[in-house]
Amino acid sequence: MILYFSGTGNSAYVAKRIGKMINDEVVHLFEKIKDNDFSPLQSKRPWVIVVPTYAWRIPRIVEYWLKNTPLQGNQDIYFVMTCGGSIGNAGKYIEKLCQNIKMNNRGCMEIIMPENYIAMFSTPTKEEASKIIDRAEKVIDLAAVCIKNGQSFKHPNVSFNDKISSSVINKLFYPLFVHAKKFYVLDDCISCGKCANVCPLHNIQLSNGKPVWGNQCTHCMACISRCPKEAIEYGKHSKGLPRYTCENVKKLEE
Repeated sequence: MILYFSGTGNSAYVAKRIGKMINDEVVHLFEKIKDNDFSPLQSKRPWVIVVPTYAWRIPRIVEYWLKNTPLQGNQDIYFVMTCGGSIGNAGKYIEKLCQNIKMNNRGCMEIIMPENYIAMFSTPTKEEASKIIDRAEKVIDLAAVCIKNGQSFKHPNVSFNDKISSSVINKLFYPLFVHAKKFYVLDDCISCGKCANVCPLHNIQLSNGKPVWGNQCTHCMACISRCPKEAIEYGKHSKGLPRYTCENVKKLEE
């Protein structure tokens, strides 16, 4: 069974591509995380977790869900992480997680996809995004073949900077940067409520038809990226930047 979490579609695309190649069930964790649903899941086939990279590790909300949700049946588990640049030393912390949840870690695969973290980095144009995804296809295929053949992913080379990024910087990143204080809405807002609907943590409420952010933000960028009117900004950084969502997901489903 393939379980994925995705704010802007990168991990959704990778999960569904792998699912088609190995003919396995694909489940979005959005509703389960949103509803605090920790009911056991059952699979006779290996588990595949597809997630974005948050500060060079898997998202904490996904890690919390995995620690609290029994994955029954097959005890092998693969991790596939999408990123804009690098997953750092995420594999070390995945190994610790697998020991914690008593699963057999079959490794972690890095797949570089278009940058979606508009709060800090520049997002690509449609043309740039398309080229990046084209380059990622071979790596997605490789991940699928390994899983289908029961092969573990190869251990990536880890640099000193990778180790620092996934340890020291990750610990500082969440309290210093992962908050919703800089989100605000423009007059272009049409009060459609989509931002609230796509938030995995019930962190957005509508007040007088306008979104108000709470204190549980995980920086998935779903609200700002999926707003149909591009009426949400993040401080000054997001101004003028294209809103990125993975259009290939729709093409895959056609």
